[in-house]
Order: sequence, then C-alpha cells, then structure tokens
Amino acid sequence: MSILLQREIGGLKRRILALSAGVEDNVRQAIRAVEERDPTLAMAVVRSESQTDRGEVAVEEECLKILALHGPVAADLRYIVAVFRINHDLERIGDLAVHIAEQALLLCERPRLKIDLPLGPMAEKTQAMLKRVLDAFVNLDEKAAREVWEADNEIDEINHEISRQAREAIAVNPQLFESLLLIMNLARHLERIADHTTNIAEDLIYLVRGKIVRHSAAIGHREG
Repeated sequence: MSILLQREIGGLKRRILALSAGVEDNVRQAIRAVEERDPTLAMAVVRSESQTDRGEVAVEEECLKILALHGPVAADLRYIVAVFRINHDLERIGDLAVHIAEQALLLCERPRLKIDLPLGPMAEKTQAMLKRVLDAFVNLDEKAAREVWEADNEIDEINHEISRQAREAIAVNPQLFESLLLIMNLARHLERIADHTTNIAEDLIYLVRGKIVRHSAAIGHREG
C-alpha cells in the first residue's frame, strides 16, 4: 500500500467511525425520548438528520475518490467496498432514529398505555446489536459480527409479538387504536434498524473473510 493510499484510507476510517458514533447516539437518544416522553430530546434527534446526511455523502465521496485515484486491490478494495455499503446502512439507521423521534413527539401528546408490551426489551436488544456490530467493525471481529447476525431473528419475533398483542388490545378497546398504532410503528422502526445492523454484520464478514455471505443460511457456521 502506498503511503498516500494508506493516508486516504485512514481518513476514510475516521469519517465512517465518526458517522457510526453519531448514528448510534441518535438511536440511543430517540429511544430515550420515547421512554421519557421528552419532546426536547426528540426534536434534537429530528434536527440532527441533516448532519447525518452530510456525513453519509462525505464518506461516499471519499470512497469514490479513493477508487478513482488509487485503484485499490485485494484487502484495500474490500475495505472500500465494505465501507461504501456500511455507509448506506448507517444513513438508513439514522433516518429510522428520526422516525422514532417523530413517533416520540406524537406519544408525548397521549397518556401512557396500561398495556405491558415488550417494546422496552426490543429497544434494548436492538441498541445492543448496533453497539456490538459497530465495535466489531472497529476491531474487525468476525465472531461478534456473526453473533449479531444470529440475534436478528429474536428482534423479528418480538416485533411479531408486539403486533399480535396490539391487534388483540385494539379488538377489545378500539379507542386505543391510534396509541397502539404508534407503538407498532416504533416496533417496526426498531426491527428495520436491526435489519440494517445485520447488513453491517454481513459486510464486516465480507471485509474480514473476502466472502459474500448475504442471503446465506449458513452464515453462523465458519467456512473453510
């Protein structure tokens, strides 16, 4: 690797890690806004969207510049490709954090539901997945990435359970429809964050192993 290419990749790494930290913080703050019914916190997340978008564009431009000017190969090329894909998923997670914050603003106008839906555990597990995969990216930890991939099914199951319980509650108390619809929307946004987190895990495995594992049923088993 040339010294200039090494310097360019180092700068790209700093950009993607800064974007990762910002997105992770926005998810955390958006969930806090829901839990605490805090409109000020929710609005702060909503206003952060443009900053996330600028970060995503900056990373993409940097990837394209390195590809055009340096023609990286082998591990360097895999790194650029993985960052390019991870960058997109981070931007989508940032959008979903904003959607959660927007739902929090609507929830602030409504009384708390007296129904014990597992939204809190779902939010906690989703945040843990995101933190683990971003730590795995920093450390190039394939094992952690595979564990994140395997955790996605649990998030899907909780989402289905929330939807089932909410529909049953609406059938009994139709006046709760709008409040429960907000909860189902929150669960769907969390489920989508987990999906994008899983995509990042797959791209990390590609980065470490040089093997595309997306859509593979055997991702949890170490190849070769």
